[in-house]
Amino acid sequence: MQVKKYTFSGHESFTCKTLWLKKGYDFIKGENDFNMPSSVIELGVGKNMVASIRYWMRSFGLSKNDELTPIAKYLLDTDEGKDPYIEDLGTLWILHFLLVSQCEATLYYLLFTQLQRERKTFDRQQVVNFVKRVMAEDGKLTQFNENTIKKDVGTLLLNYVLPQRTKALDDYSSLLIDLDIIRGESDGKNYIFNIEGKREVPWQVFLFAVLALKGKDNSVSYDLLQEIGLMFCMNDMEVIEMCKTIEANHQKSVRYSDTAGIRQMQFLKEISVEEVLDEYYG
Repeated sequence: MQVKKYTFSGHESFTCKTLWLKKGYDFIKGENDFNMPSSVIELGVGKNMVASIRYWMRSFGLSKNDELTPIAKYLLDTDEGKDPYIEDLGTLWILHFLLVSQCEATLYYLLFTQLQRERKTFDRQQVVNFVKRVMAEDGKLTQFNENTIKKDVGTLLLNYVLPQRTKALDDYSSLLIDLDIIRGESDGKNYIFNIEGKREVPWQVFLFAVLALKGKDNSVSYDLLQEIGLMFCMNDMEVIEMCKTIEANHQKSVRYSDTAGIRQMQFLKEISVEEVLDEYYG
């Protein structure tokens, strides 16, 4: 994948709270308008938080132009959704994947798929410098704003890292903390991609990610499989084992091969995203 457009800020420095996506879903489904003054009352939050909920709905791929996407309805609908209150770990992995792969919040894609290739530990300034370098190499340095990126880095870390010293219960309410994929070091300055200790990624969720990104190709290169692995903080061995597990569970549909050093996943027949997710949610 390549970044087509660099998008930063919009979250108003708020992390995505546990129930915000459900609030946003119900708000849009009720044909409400984020720009209306009544949105503050409907959502039960302050004006800046209204803008933040709108931003996170878009960044997680749950809304486009303030209209709900199919995956939003599949997951979050009160009557028909598989996990409307986001209580299942697999749902968190799906949402994390959507946030990273949508590139609506560019920093998440750059951090997990590119910075992680270079280093497993990092501090805030290293992330800022990395983004600056990537944008310079892409001829987009004029769009770089250090203060904006610093705020984005701070919000990203609050989304994923369990706080060492909490000021309020609210510090624990960020949606993605339970995945445990980034940990803060004891010095309070450095962070680590938690490859060994993260929560387990269900094979159906990994297959969902492959189907979401492979396009119409029946053959999926190892480069793409590896990039998806990085999105889930998986090393090469984990990615290979995951591919073998998927093949074992879909023997008539999926083949993983490693021939003459060429690794790839082949689809022998079409599988729908919904079919795979139904397997997970039962």
